[in-house]
Amino acid sequence: MNHPAALDTRFRERFGSFPKLYRAPGRVNLIGEHTDYNQGFVMPAAINFSCWVAASPREDQKLVIYSENFKQLFEADLSSRLLAKSHWSDYPIGIAAMLGQAGYRSPGANILIQGEVPLGAGLSSSAAVEVSVASALLDLMGRRMDRTQLALLCQRAENEFVGARCGIMDQFIACHGRSRHALMLDCRSLDFRLLRLPEDVHLVICNTMVKHEIARGEYNVRRSQCEEAVRRLAQVMPHLRSLRDVSLDDLEQHRNLLTPVLYHRVQHVIRENQRVLEAASALEAANIVRFGELMRQSHGSLRADFEVSCKELDLMVEIASRQEGLFGARMTGGGFGGCTINLVNASDSAEFQQRVSQEYQAATGLRPDIYVSDAASGAEAVLPWSAKD
Repeated sequence: MNHPAALDTRFRERFGSFPKLYRAPGRVNLIGEHTDYNQGFVMPAAINFSCWVAASPREDQKLVIYSENFKQLFEADLSSRLLAKSHWSDYPIGIAAMLGQAGYRSPGANILIQGEVPLGAGLSSSAAVEVSVASALLDLMGRRMDRTQLALLCQRAENEFVGARCGIMDQFIACHGRSRHALMLDCRSLDFRLLRLPEDVHLVICNTMVKHEIARGEYNVRRSQCEEAVRRLAQVMPHLRSLRDVSLDDLEQHRNLLTPVLYHRVQHVIRENQRVLEAASALEAANIVRFGELMRQSHGSLRADFEVSCKELDLMVEIASRQEGLFGARMTGGGFGGCTINLVNASDSAEFQQRVSQEYQAATGLRPDIYVSDAASGAEAVLPWSAKD
């Protein structure tokens, strides 16, 4: 990880002014996959990898943004209409656009972005950028925003400006995460509960190092399939708002309205929502063994009913299941590659990391990135290092 002091120094060297610093974390989803956009339940945790932003005001109406990850400078004129360019800059510029639409006139600013959330791994690097940049711009305005409203604004930026149809989970946990806690979120009401994780359990994230080309397209297909199932079931369930409102009894009673594929998609969503609720009860009872069993069931459903796993994810879960100290393993994120999440006894996590890496590389020829993390806190401003000099 980059020390914030280095970011402070690089900003002063590039822009010649003293910045304020902000961070927002990436996330891993412990259980509750493809339920967020069906107004269901999810259980993410923030991780110890953040997007860091250094920012200072300008006297003109320009946003001047430098990305340390891409080694590129981008400028935008806030007095003109802001447009997406299918470029990394869409994420910070989209935030400025949404703030403007919400009545928060963004000042000109110099911004330096350093992301340590691995890109393309399904750990929500985009939401970390959005929330950290939004926090910076609001602070430069001298304005405040409720954390839930901030999450919703950042989601709108990704949906409407960037054009990615993400649910609310990623931005929500980036805003509301708490150290050593998972968060169970009701994606309809936005009510949430913080659930303490055992101190002797590590989150071990295993990156398969593959991301199949079908991933983004198939994600949108799955969303469309869920929406089609709602349309069909609404013929006989007129008050139906989303798959959140369908029970297993409803599904069996009206399965004739669904194709076999749609039936399996709905079955996954219903059972996954149930698993999240059971997982919350398991954590409250400190029953990590039961939590791990629910993770195993979740992966099986994502593989067979929702069909978003792949051979590399299945292999990574299979290898993990043979290791000492494992409580539970499953794919996490949209699927078709990316990462698995593993709950591992802290005393076994180093050995787990080594063995999984060796066995996966031997089987695939790919050397996986494996990250060990505790659950982390959400977005925050950081005392500028220049203020400590």
